[in-house]
Amino acid sequence: MAIAEPLGMLLLTGGQGRRLGGPKHDRPHPAGGTWGGHLVRLFREVFPSGPVQILGEPLSDIQDLMDTRITVVSDPRQGPAVALTTWAQSEPPLAVRWWVVPCDQVDWTAPALAAWYSLADDADPSGRGWVMVREGDREQPLGGFMGATLLPSLASFQETRVRDLVARLPRCIVASAAYRGLDVDVPEEMEAWKEANPDGG
Repeated sequence: MAIAEPLGMLLLTGGQGRRLGGPKHDRPHPAGGTWGGHLVRLFREVFPSGPVQILGEPLSDIQDLMDTRITVVSDPRQGPAVALTTWAQSEPPLAVRWWVVPCDQVDWTAPALAAWYSLADDADPSGRGWVMVREGDREQPLGGFMGATLLPSLASFQETRVRDLVARLPRCIVASAAYRGLDVDVPEEMEAWKEANPDGG
C-alpha cells in the first residue's frame, strides 16, 4: 500500500504574464535557473521525496531533477480556478497536503517554506483544510497548503475564479511572517524586487 508523502508541490506555470510582457515561468531568477525551477529546487531541498506536479508549461532548467516524482500536467488555459479543478480530476499522487504555488511568487526560500509548512502542519495536522494567510481583508490561498482530502470536492467544482472556488472549501487562516507569497505582475514590481534582493532572497 502506497504511503502519502507529507507534502506535494503544485506549481502553476500556465499564465500568459501579459502585464509583464510574456510568460513568467522561464524568466531568469537571480538565485539561478528560472522562476519555476527556483521554486522546484527549494521545495526539493526541504522535501526531497515529495511529488511535484507542474500545472501548465514545462520548465527548461530542471532536467537534473526530473524523475517519476516530477510530472507536467496539462492546463486547459481557462484561468487558475479551472486549472486547479482539472488537476484535481487527474488523480494526483498521494500527499497529505499540497503547496499550491504560482511561478511568480519569486520571494520564497527553503527556510521560509520549512517554517511556513511547520506552522500549517500545527494548525491543520490532518490536512483537512486549505491553510492560507489573510492579506488585508483578502484571503490568499496561493502559496498556501491545500489538504488532499479536499480533492474530491475540488474536482466537482465549476467556478471560474479562485476566490469563489476557495470559498466553498474549509479554510484555516494562519498569520505567519514565514509566508513569502509576494507575486510579480508588472515590470516595476520586478525591478523593485530585484533591487531589494540582488542575490534572489
